[in-house]
Amino acid sequence: MTASPDHVDSREDLATFVRALHRSHTEEGHSWENADLASFLEALAAWIDDADGWYSNEGRYLPSGGDWSFFARALRAATAYE
Repeated sequence: MTASPDHVDSREDLATFVRALHRSHTEEGHSWENADLASFLEALAAWIDDADGWYSNEGRYLPSGGDWSFFARALRAATAYE
């Protein structure tokens, strides 16, 4: 996958990034550690819980001002949006 989360600075960038994830899963999902939805969502929740450690290990600071409800709404909406 060529898209980088470090280059997501807008809603449009986020949509482009998610589409790149989708293409990656379609083309090489068999090689993903968490290829099915259940394990992907579980890993997503675990990473969110542990994100401060990842940021610290990368020498970065966890952004405090993110719109967490936007991402939560997007995940919920995707359960029914066509």
